[in-house]
Amino acid sequence: MLVIAHHARSGIVGLNVVTAALPDHVEVRFARDRSAVATALERSSGPAIVAWSFYSPDFEAAAADMAWVKARSRPALHVAGGVHATAEPLLTLRAGFDRVAIGEGEATAAALFEGPGTARLDSEGRLVTAGPAARRPLDDFPAFNARHGKFNAIEITRGCIYACSFCQTPFMFKARFRHRSVANVRLHVAAMRRAGLRYVRFLTPTSLSYGSDGERPCLEAVEELLAAARAEIGPAGKVYFGTFPSEVRPEHVSREALAVLRRYVDNEALVIGGQSGSDRVLREMRRGHSVEEVERAVRLCVEAGFRPDVDFLLGIPGETPDDRRASLAFAQRLVALGAKIHSHAFMPLPGTPLRDALPEPIEADAALEMARLESSGAMHGQWKRQTGIANRLVELRRAR
Repeated sequence: MLVIAHHARSGIVGLNVVTAALPDHVEVRFARDRSAVATALERSSGPAIVAWSFYSPDFEAAAADMAWVKARSRPALHVAGGVHATAEPLLTLRAGFDRVAIGEGEATAAALFEGPGTARLDSEGRLVTAGPAARRPLDDFPAFNARHGKFNAIEITRGCIYACSFCQTPFMFKARFRHRSVANVRLHVAAMRRAGLRYVRFLTPTSLSYGSDGERPCLEAVEELLAAARAEIGPAGKVYFGTFPSEVRPEHVSREALAVLRRYVDNEALVIGGQSGSDRVLREMRRGHSVEEVERAVRLCVEAGFRPDVDFLLGIPGETPDDRRASLAFAQRLVALGAKIHSHAFMPLPGTPLRDALPEPIEADAALEMARLESSGAMHGQWKRQTGIANRLVELRRAR
C-alpha cells in the first residue's frame, strides 16, 4: 500500500501526524503540490491512497487540485481530513473526494482510512458514515513524522473547554482538555535534537492550560513541561512557548506565570487572545474574560520584559460600529502600553455555532484606522484577506 500526502498549505502539520500513525509497512511519499502527487501516482503501481488535509479557507483550492490529479493520473483513493472535512463531509465528498476522515485522524489512518471515522457517498449520492473514530490519549500517537524527517510544533493539548463561538477547535475535538504527558514530550524533543533541530515549539489552544482540567492554570505542570523541554533541547537550543502556533489567555497571565516562562523560554513575545475592546462582544463570543483582564495581562507582560502580541477579531456577528470603535480605541491604548496588535476578520467557519452567521461589514472609518495602525507598525495581520474568505464561505453555504 502506498500513501501519498499532499504536503501543502494548511494541511502540512495534520498530514505529518496522520502519516506518523500509519503502520510501518505502509510506504509514504510526501508531495509538495498537485504535480508531485500526479508524478508519484504514475511512478507507482498497486493500491494507492492520496491524503489531503485543509482548513476551510483552503477547501476550494484543495478540491481543484484533487480534481486536477484525478483527471491526469491513474485511479487512487482520495481521502480528505481536517477540520473542514469533518464539519462538511457531504460538501467535501460532493467535491469529488472518495472518503472523508471525520474527527481525529490518527486512529482512522492506522486502519488505512477504512471503518470508523470515515464517510463516503453511496451509489445514490447519500452520505454514509462509519461512526466516529476513537478518541485516544495523545501519547498513543507521534506528534510528528520523525521517520520521514517531517517535524512540526509538538501538540501538547487537544480540545478546549472555553468553546469560543468562532473557533473550530472545541467543536472538532470536544470542549475538554487532553494533554500529552511530559515524558512523551521529552521523547519528542530528544528525537528533534538527534535530527539536528535546535528549537522546539508547542501546539495548544491555550498555553497556560497545560496539565489542567479546568479554568485554573496548573503552573507546576507548565514548569515541569518547560524544564523537560529545556533539558532535552540542550544549552544551544531554543524553547518557544506562549507564541505561534499557540496563545495565552489573558486571565491566565500573572506575575507567577510570567516568572515561570522567564526561567525557561526564549521568545520575547507572548500571543495574548484579546479579541475585542467590548465586554458585550466578549460575552457574546463566549471568551470568558473581560477587557480589563486583557489590559492587565498586557501591563504584566511588559513589566516582565515580554512584548504582548494581542489578537483582535473584528466583524463578528452582532458587533456594532460602536463596538469596533471601542476595539480600535482599546487597541491604541494597548499599543501605547507596549503591545502589538494582530488583526483578524471574522470568518463563518463550518462546525462552529456561527457557521451560518453573516459577518458584520468593517466600515470605511474602521478600515482606515486599521490601515493607519498598520502603517505605523503597531498592527499586522491578514484581516483583508480573511474578509474575502468570509464572503466566499457565505457563498458556499448558500450553494449547499
